[in-house]
Amino acid sequence: MADFNHAYIGRLVQKSQKGDSDAFAELYAITYQHTYNYAAHYLRDTNMAQDALQETYILALRNISGIKEPALFVAWLNQICFRVCYDMKRKNRQEYGENNPELLEFVSDEYIDHNPENRTEEADEASRLKDAVMSLPFNEQQVVVMRYYNDMKLEDIASALGCSRSSVKRYLISARERLNEMLGKGDADV
Repeated sequence: MADFNHAYIGRLVQKSQKGDSDAFAELYAITYQHTYNYAAHYLRDTNMAQDALQETYILALRNISGIKEPALFVAWLNQICFRVCYDMKRKNRQEYGENNPELLEFVSDEYIDHNPENRTEEADEASRLKDAVMSLPFNEQQVVVMRYYNDMKLEDIASALGCSRSSVKRYLISARERLNEMLGKGDADV
């Protein structure tokens, strides 16, 4: 679990916002291992994690002037890394044809489980669920994606997010309740 001096990081952010490249280099040095571990846990691929790390810090450098609360840099960086990893994983799935409606025409056969129409309905339901997950508060969104989409253990999620296992459980419970409400499932499991 990473322990950051947020006041010191806030001062570095303020210097970076004024164009001090050494301050941004120090921000990188302080946070890159935490960010890399997060990306590696999420993506489960060291090469993709390196790419995500690079993209995360490029975006951070480009947008650092927009941080209103400099002491919250690490949380802001985590959000950037999450979006980068999520987009990379989605793009990777699309490149390999998962849930690609154009391919459904070529896979039809007599078995009902292989019917493109059923697969399209499943894809629509998956899309609805994804939209609901992406509308969750950020921490809940992260733990749901890591737990259910990436099949990560609670301990690994806690390590990647830099929080306790009980916090991860709390986020999951809250997320399930919100998803059940959004998807009209009452008390049923998501």
